[in-house]
This record gives sequence, C-alpha cells and structure tokens, in this order.
Amino acid sequence: MNMLNTIDRMESEIRGYVRSFPVVFESATKATLRTVDGREFIDFFAGAGTLNYGHNNEKANERMIEYIQKHGVQHGLDTATRAKIDFIETFESLILKPRNLDFKLQFTGPTGTNSVEAAIKLARKLKKRSHIIAFTNAYHGHSLGSLALTGNQYYHDEHYGSHDNVTHMPFDGYLGDDIDTSLLLEKMLLDGSSGLPKPAAIILETIQCEGGIKVASPQWLKRIEKICRDNDILLIIDDIQTGNGRTGEFFSFEASGIRPDLICLSKSIGGGLPMSLVLISRELDVWKPGQHTGTFRGNNLAFVASRACLENWKEADAFTKQTFAKGKLVQAAFQSIVDSNPTRNFSVRGRGMVWGIDLGNGELAGKVVQESFNNGLIIETAGADGHVVKFLAPLVIDESQLKDGLEILNRAFETQIGSGDASSQTTSQSSIMPQVGDNNPPSIGNFITE
Repeated sequence: MNMLNTIDRMESEIRGYVRSFPVVFESATKATLRTVDGREFIDFFAGAGTLNYGHNNEKANERMIEYIQKHGVQHGLDTATRAKIDFIETFESLILKPRNLDFKLQFTGPTGTNSVEAAIKLARKLKKRSHIIAFTNAYHGHSLGSLALTGNQYYHDEHYGSHDNVTHMPFDGYLGDDIDTSLLLEKMLLDGSSGLPKPAAIILETIQCEGGIKVASPQWLKRIEKICRDNDILLIIDDIQTGNGRTGEFFSFEASGIRPDLICLSKSIGGGLPMSLVLISRELDVWKPGQHTGTFRGNNLAFVASRACLENWKEADAFTKQTFAKGKLVQAAFQSIVDSNPTRNFSVRGRGMVWGIDLGNGELAGKVVQESFNNGLIIETAGADGHVVKFLAPLVIDESQLKDGLEILNRAFETQIGSGDASSQTTSQSSIMPQVGDNNPPSIGNFITE
C-alpha cells in the first residue's frame, strides 16, 4: 500500500513540502532523515531553520524523557514552572549576559509569526503610531499582521490579506551595489511631502532567507539603526530563521554592532519543538497583564529541550568557530559550482551556515533540488521565483556528511546543466574544501557575498 495515498486523500491541497519530498519519513537523527522503506537522506533543509541543533538532539531527548517520566508540567499557559525558570536563567546566563544585553522575555506562541505580531503590536502601543516599515523581499509570517510585512506580491491580493499600515522600502542591494537604499529611507522620512507616515517601528531580517539569501551589510544595518534613533523609531530584528547560531554568532546582528529594541525568536530556539518569544528592551516593556496572550505560550517541553540545546553556547567561541569553518566549506563548494559555469549568471550569497546559489531561473533551481532529492539530499529553493538553491543544514552536521551532501548537490548541477562550460577552469572539490577546524573563523567581511 502506498502510504502517501492517505495524505492525498485526506490532507488539504495547501500542503507543500510533501509534494517536493514525496516519501514517508519515519525517523531522524542529527542531519539524517530515514523513510519507512529504509532510505536515508542528508538534510540540508533542517525544518526551514528549526533544527540548528539537529534532529532528535541527544541531550534534548534525554532531558525531555526524564522530565516526562517525572510527570513534569507540559501545558502551563504563563504560570511559573520549574522548566520555564530553568530556561530563563540559562538563556540569561549563556546568551544575554555575555553580550551585555538587557532584555525581558515575552513568551508568545507557538510559532514565529506570533512573535512578529506581538512585536509590532507592542511597537504601535509604545509609539502611539500605527505605521510599520518593512523591506522588499521580506518574509515575516502568515498571520495578517505578519503577512502585511511580507514582501512577496502573491500575498498582497486584496482577497487574501491586508496591507495593514505597512510600507515596503528597498532592502540593502535592491537597487544595485552602488546605491545606498538607507539614504532613500531617510529622505522619505524627513520629507513631509513624501507620503510616508512616521512609523512606530522598522522591522528587518539581517539576512533574508526566504527572500533569496539577501545579506545586509554591517554598514547598512548601522545606518538603519541610526535612522531609527534619530527619528524616534523602534528597531525590530526578526531573527527567527537566521538567529540561534545560524550565522555563526547566536544573534545574526552581533557582527554589525547594532542594538535592536525588540528581537523576534522562534524556530531553533525550541530545540525542535514549538516555541516563540520576543526579547524586549527592559524600558520598553509597557504591556499590561493579559494584553497579548496565547494558549500555547508556555510549552514546557520546549523549555526543557531548548535549555539542553543552549548548552552548546557554554563554549561559545569553539561552537562559533566550528560554524564558520563549516560555512567556509559550503561557500567554497558553492563558488566552485559558479566558477564551473562562467557564462551563466550564477552567484553565491550567505554567511555562517546559511548560503544560497542564485541561478536566476526558478525552473532550473527546481530541477536541481529534485535531482538532489532523487539521490538522497533534502534541500529547498528560496526567492520570489524559487531561483535560489538554499543551504540550511543543521549546525551540528558532521564534516564527512556535509561533504557527502555537497557532492550530491554538485552532481545534481552537473546532471541538470552539464559538467560546466567548455571554457571554464574547473577546480576539484577536494582541493577547495578546507577541513573543519583547520582555520580560524574569518572576519564577517569575508563571509558576506553581495
């Protein structure tokens, strides 16, 4: 019996990933997925960034099993539980204090869009203004407030969503490398006849993952921060997909030196379980009790799992070094694919352990992803037209498995576009891939490819 028949018969047509990956998964560990018929897949997808610390993280599983066996509270709304207090204290000691960050934690739930909704609601409450500025190619979620912030035009049909007092301004690089889009934003804010209302907040992702791995430069981020400070506007960083260590440091904005007012976290912060929160600068926490609630804002199993995963950051320097080193290996492999096809307009973008190859062609990118899947690799596309092949493997993937996955991807490119243009100067993968741990992590400048 084909088990997928049940999905076809009963699940809504809204389903997506099962169409890209038409198998029935049964188990998973670290960066490996296994199907009911025994096939194994290397995971370069990681639950769209939810599994930075791997499938079935061993420490997290041990802690959750122990917690369940002791009949620990699982559902608690926002009551005080031992699991919640332990998580808060661990997050404060391992993440906030070493970075000299003074934030209070608002638990929303259970997904990233809930965090974004709470952040923009609080910003509007604080500033007594309704307008929000987001950016081109942004992705912030699918509930109505978050959807209004999302850039893809598909989600802005009048019958589907709401514009909800949002203006989209050009992200860094949107108008080309030579045009600083922050100057346009500043001009429009200062010009009383521009038609742009003064917003309560500006919200952005430092790397737009779903938007096609668009990387904001540290200089641009600093200018956006200054614009916010000069104009009494709150700065919200959506770190849902690119936080939790994905870019090397725990927060994606750390290398730029900026200090957001509000930070949205979800995905990997829950250790694979649903969890979402807003970090609020202490002086901005003006909520009254019950003004923003949610039935599943107290997922105690996620608190337990998250605390176990956060212990990676006890040795933050070593963990960051390993992330950068693995990312350098991916960057080199991706650049080799680009160099092997010099007559095509391919490009590589990314930082840390988030990378993309922009093929400028959604059909070709889809074929590469399908060919990779046929040969045991899970990877997806990004960008408005699905034209970017996106790498998001678990941060804890073994070097040997990472190389195996990159080799599968390389063969998929060779199959779909040939072994490269005849005029190319190809370089073997083995000669360009550094060994993890051989080099010190490079500076952020070396890891941003515009």
